[in-house]
Amino acid sequence: MSDFALKVENAGKKFTKSLKRSMLYGAVDIMQSALGLTPNTSNLRDDEFWAVNDVSFEIKKGDCFGIIGPNGSGKTTLLKLLNGIFMPDKGKIEINGKIGALIQVGAGFHPLLSGRENIYINGAILGMTKKEIDKKFDEIVEFSEIEEFLDAPVKHYSSGMFVRLGFAIAVHCEPDILLIDEILAVGDRDFSLKCYQKINEIRKSGVSIILVSHNEYIIREQTSKCLYINKGYKRFEGPSDEGITLYIKESLEGSRRKMHIEEQESLQSTNRKCARIIDLKFYDKNKNEITYIETGAELNIQLNCQINKELENIIFGINFYGNSGLMYCANSFYDNIQFEKISPGKISVNINLSEFQIPTDKYLCSAIIADDNASNLIDAKYMDYSLVVGRAKNTRGLLKLTNNWKIIKD
Repeated sequence: MSDFALKVENAGKKFTKSLKRSMLYGAVDIMQSALGLTPNTSNLRDDEFWAVNDVSFEIKKGDCFGIIGPNGSGKTTLLKLLNGIFMPDKGKIEINGKIGALIQVGAGFHPLLSGRENIYINGAILGMTKKEIDKKFDEIVEFSEIEEFLDAPVKHYSSGMFVRLGFAIAVHCEPDILLIDEILAVGDRDFSLKCYQKINEIRKSGVSIILVSHNEYIIREQTSKCLYINKGYKRFEGPSDEGITLYIKESLEGSRRKMHIEEQESLQSTNRKCARIIDLKFYDKNKNEITYIETGAELNIQLNCQINKELENIIFGINFYGNSGLMYCANSFYDNIQFEKISPGKISVNINLSEFQIPTDKYLCSAIIADDNASNLIDAKYMDYSLVVGRAKNTRGLLKLTNNWKIIKD
C-alpha cells in the first residue's frame, strides 16, 4: 500500500489577463473537446501567464507540510489545484484519500441559508453523508462557538465567524488530507490557538496537513518540511528552517530595493575619502556568523571599516528597522563613548549585547560613520544588511525577558 498522501508532478495552471480572450480561449477549448480533439494547454497563448508552473512535490501520510511565498506567488492557486477547484493545464496530481479544505473565507457557504443549513451543505461538499453530519453536528457547533447565531443567515456573519464554522466543518469531516490557507489569521487569537491545537491533535491520528502562511514562525513550529514558491515556480522544497531562511533572505533583498525612508533622502555620504564601511556582521555567543537569532540571546555586532586618515571623536551607529520603523539604535554618541584618535588602517568596531531583547521580526540594518558633529556623515550603508529575530524556545510572546521567581510566605 502506498505511503504517500499527495503527489504533484510538474503541475501547471495558467490564466488569461484579458476577460475577452479568456472567454474566446474557453470556447475554442470546449469546441475542440466536443470534436474529440485534445486542446493543447501546455503552451501559452497571447495574454496568458503561468500562475503555477512545473511544480513537483510529495507529501507522506501524517506529514505537516508548509507552503510559503510572497503575495501573488501562486500558493492559493496551488491549493485550489490540490482541492480540485482548478484542473491542471499540465502535469499530474495524485490524491490518496479524502480532502478537507479551508481556502477562502465564506467559500461553499450559501449566504441566504443559516449556519445550521450550511453545515449540512459544506459537509456534503466534503463527502459526508447526512448520517455522518448528524453524528458530528454537536461537535462542529461546539468547536465553532457560534451557537447563538446558528440559525441566522450566514450573510450576516463576520469573516471571523465564517472561519470558525468553516474550520470546524473541515476538521470534523475526518479528512485524510487537510488544506489550510492563510485565512486562520482572520480569526481571533484564542480561536487561532484552538485551531493549531486541533491541527496537532488530528496530525497525530495520521492526517496529512498542508498549511499556507506568511507567518514563518507558524511554519517553523508546525511543519517539518515546506515548499517555497515565487512567481509560480518552485524555489525550494525541503526542511522548513532552510526554506524559511531562503524566503526571508530573498524577501529582505526585495525590501531593500523597494523601501523608501526619510533617512535615505536627508542624509548623504559626505567624506568617504576619510573612511568607509566595509561590511557589518552578526555573531552568536560562540562567535559563529549568523543571519538568524532568537530574541533574548547574546548578539555580537561587528562593523568593519577602512580608516584612510587619522580621525578624532568619530561616531559609529547601527540602526535596526522592523515593520514598525526604527526599532533599535546602537550609537556611540548616545552611549557617551568617545574614540579620541583612530589611526589609518582596517578596524573592527565590536558591540556586545548579552541579551538582545528585541521583538521578533525581520530587520533591515543600516550602518553609519560620522564625525564629531553627528549630522555630518563620513559614510553610510542604508538597509544593506539584515537580521531575522525569532521567538525563543519554550516561550510565548514576542520577547524573552529574564525573570526571577520567588515565593514569600506570610
